Amino acid sequence: MLVVILLGTGVYGWHLSKEIENRFSTRRWKIPSKVYSDSVVLYPGQHMSRHALLARLGRLHYRLSDRLPNRKGEMRHIGETIELFLNDLNIPARKREGFPVKLVLKENEIVNITHLQSGEQIPLLDLEPEELMIFFDPDREERRLISINQVPQHVTNAFLAAEDADFYQHYGIDPWGVLRALYVNMRDREMSQGGSTITQQLAKNYFLTPEKTMTRKLKETVMALVMEIMYEKDEILEIYFNEIYLGQKGSVSVNGLGEASRFYFDKPVSELSLAEGAVIAGLVKAPNRYSPYVDKDLCLERRNAILKTMLRREWISQKDYDISRSSPVTPAGFHAYGKKAPYFMDYLSSQLQALYTRETLSSLGLSVFTTLDTQVQIAAEKALSDGLARIEKNDPTLMNTDPGKMLQGAIIVMQPKTGYILAMVGGRDYKTSQFNRATQAKRQPGSAFKPFVFLCGLDQYTPVSKLSNIPATYTVDGKSWQPQNYSFIEGESVSLRTAIARSVNLAAVDLALKIGIDEIIQNTRRFGFSTPLNPYPSLALGASEVIPIELARAYCPFAADGMLPFPLSLKDVEDEDGNIIEGRHMTVESVTSPAKAFMMSSLLRSVVTDGTAGSLKNWGITQPVAGKTGTTNDSRDAWFVGYTPNILALVWVGTDDGTPLHGTGASLALPIWADLVKQIPQFSSGEWFKMPPGIIEETICSESGHIAVRGQCPKPVHEIFLEGQAPANTCSIHQHDGNPFKKVIEEIRNFIDSL
Repeated sequence: MLVVILLGTGVYGWHLSKEIENRFSTRRWKIPSKVYSDSVVLYPGQHMSRHALLARLGRLHYRLSDRLPNRKGEMRHIGETIELFLNDLNIPARKREGFPVKLVLKENEIVNITHLQSGEQIPLLDLEPEELMIFFDPDREERRLISINQVPQHVTNAFLAAEDADFYQHYGIDPWGVLRALYVNMRDREMSQGGSTITQQLAKNYFLTPEKTMTRKLKETVMALVMEIMYEKDEILEIYFNEIYLGQKGSVSVNGLGEASRFYFDKPVSELSLAEGAVIAGLVKAPNRYSPYVDKDLCLERRNAILKTMLRREWISQKDYDISRSSPVTPAGFHAYGKKAPYFMDYLSSQLQALYTRETLSSLGLSVFTTLDTQVQIAAEKALSDGLARIEKNDPTLMNTDPGKMLQGAIIVMQPKTGYILAMVGGRDYKTSQFNRATQAKRQPGSAFKPFVFLCGLDQYTPVSKLSNIPATYTVDGKSWQPQNYSFIEGESVSLRTAIARSVNLAAVDLALKIGIDEIIQNTRRFGFSTPLNPYPSLALGASEVIPIELARAYCPFAADGMLPFPLSLKDVEDEDGNIIEGRHMTVESVTSPAKAFMMSSLLRSVVTDGTAGSLKNWGITQPVAGKTGTTNDSRDAWFVGYTPNILALVWVGTDDGTPLHGTGASLALPIWADLVKQIPQFSSGEWFKMPPGIIEETICSESGHIAVRGQCPKPVHEIFLEGQAPANTCSIHQHDGNPFKKVIEEIRNFIDSL
């Protein structure tokens, strides 16, 4: 009988060994993929808010210290100086070990960056990216894999003291522990104790169900014996450290020592102190009971019991015991998992899931690096929230609790030369509405569409060309249509520059009809619009719907020498070993010449200096900006698109159901744009575009539009022209022969004739 039992056990053990080998030889855990922001480059001379920089370092989990930082992840802030020990940088194409640096900031500008040890000046400094989102599987487990070599001996000993002091002496089961558990279970007539070794716990957690039955206990015991035969002790312990459940972060489970070390003390395992290691080891018994976030007193009691066992086993000295026992339990604090920049993440996810399945993203531990700048994103979210609240305060009739009728907005921030999306806000409240107005809404752009009409006219017209400002009636589909200016504009004609600066509707329609609507549609299509552009004169006034992100992208060539970029949210994807498996680098195509792009930026600069966006200076924007306001019929949509050589931002304000806003792009969207830009001074260099070849400058008489006669034209202005288009004639109105009295005589004659 005994031989049969032993033979059966052997066969069963062989069967289990195959199951164990198959599982351990393949992927051992499903590791969720993580999404990261873009890294940030700091350099002397860069405009940077000290508050924003400290906030960024906080989001990167740098820990404040009252001494000079000597460990990775520590920082000290004294007045204008920030000292920090950089974490390792591990991003595509850039790897470096952390080292200590000192940054000096004065009046929101980085004055210098120095190496704290060598004193060497550092011209460029990379800050690591921030974690934005995790692609969880249905179990929502977060795990950070570690090697046994990363675990300090005192942390290992703490786990052994807590769970299996004789781990290195037994062969997978502890007979005395089993007898003790058997006695208690028989006494209580229930499976209240297990007496499990670490190997048995691993077998249970990794392979078996959690129910407490004698059958499952028998399988656990046999499996533990088999595992001890097949693997070294350290390998078993390493798997255990990575597998064990150690608490809860909101709806996300904390699994493994590596993740627990970050969750409870915000540091890598290698930096855990004796007391901290004992706290985490104490959690294994009942993670959500002994958690320092749940009950510090119970946590302290459990930690001290483990320290006492370690002292009794002579694994620590009396001094170490006294110091650790007297130290308080001070967890780092945490925020429950929440998706950051949710509208951007949804946009990114739709792109990722065209490349990878949901299962791949939730199990292969990919690192996804994006274009998002978290400071810009935070600034955009705040600017939109504050701006919409301000609009409602000024006009309470716009306040509405119905999600379909409430005031909404969208913001897109891009780098015009690369197409990188730095920030995206698709609505007022993601929890209330996941509809992404930045990428899914179709809205009329109003006058924000006019730059594409004026661009088409640059082959035939110059900034000083005259356009009609006379009201006219047009027949469209058998119906009369009479466009009107938003406000009174004096004169029967206006210059092209004035027409775009002051958003003169009559002049825009006049220009569109002179160019030809079909020609405008054909040329504008090259800028990436996917929505229909209706072939009516009202197209010149932005009557055809566009998608906000496509409008933002279409403005980029004006700031990028005529090159249209692809809007990028994804930069690189790395596998667990750091190999790049997917890259999305900028792709651009030429849609206009650098000279015409510069001309458009000059014309749109006039919108800010002399036109509908002139109030920008009242909102504190002093650097050169080009931009265009937009307001649709009945003020259903309000827009402002503004850009500098470094950044482009689009702001839209409206409601989903088209409720009139009682305002304009200048009064509703522009202030939000200004609030956003003021929060990101690193993009406010004050530089303007360099004049490319193909542009010439002339001094023009503002009345005649011809070359000004020096000393005679009363209002000369500097103007730019595409090469070959500058006026050839001098001003005929103010040009006189050598007789200095001729002008006076003409004025007297005119006076007499008027009588």
